[in-house]
Amino acid sequence: MNERFFSLPVEKQQAILNAGYRVFSQNSYKNSPMSEIADEAGISKSLLFHYFRNKKELYLFLWENCAETTIEFLTRYECYEQKELFESMERGMRAKMEIIRLYPDMGNFTIRAFYEKDPEICAAVQESYHKYFNLKADKVRLNLDPEQFIPGLDISMMYREMYWASEGYLWEMVQRGNVDIEEMEMVFTKLIEFWKSVYLRKE
Repeated sequence: MNERFFSLPVEKQQAILNAGYRVFSQNSYKNSPMSEIADEAGISKSLLFHYFRNKKELYLFLWENCAETTIEFLTRYECYEQKELFESMERGMRAKMEIIRLYPDMGNFTIRAFYEKDPEICAAVQESYHKYFNLKADKVRLNLDPEQFIPGLDISMMYREMYWASEGYLWEMVQRGNVDIEEMEMVFTKLIEFWKSVYLRKE
């Protein structure tokens, strides 16, 4: 990636990123032309290639930016410092809503990218995802107080169950072809309340 991208004013950088998120979130990787992204960003196609050598580089940069931005905001909202799992998750939702205000199409892009099957970028996305997912999970687990959960709970299995449920719901949203962020927030709020009723120790 051309370092000149980072020399642009923040507003211009954000315009290019949002254009990429918007176009890639509406189409498959293969069917997302760089010319359309350039038009959305209000720049020429040649200038976009000046900042990013090719479509793959731009796509993976957008994906990495998703992960780094998410970790930045989760840290800002003190999600990793919480000893109660569901307090951390609720703070995480508030952090992600703030991200959406800055990058309205980032959420849709992230979900579509996670399920993208194009061999040119699929493996890189999955490798990156597991790196960041394990990092976030490890940070949360460091502070978790096991006494908050019901006696005898298999915490690792609880994590897997919540991950599988979340992934299944996201897959359903993608198959419907309409990723509604507000609906997702409502559904995950209900899921968190359900998990709290099942897994937390009763006082």
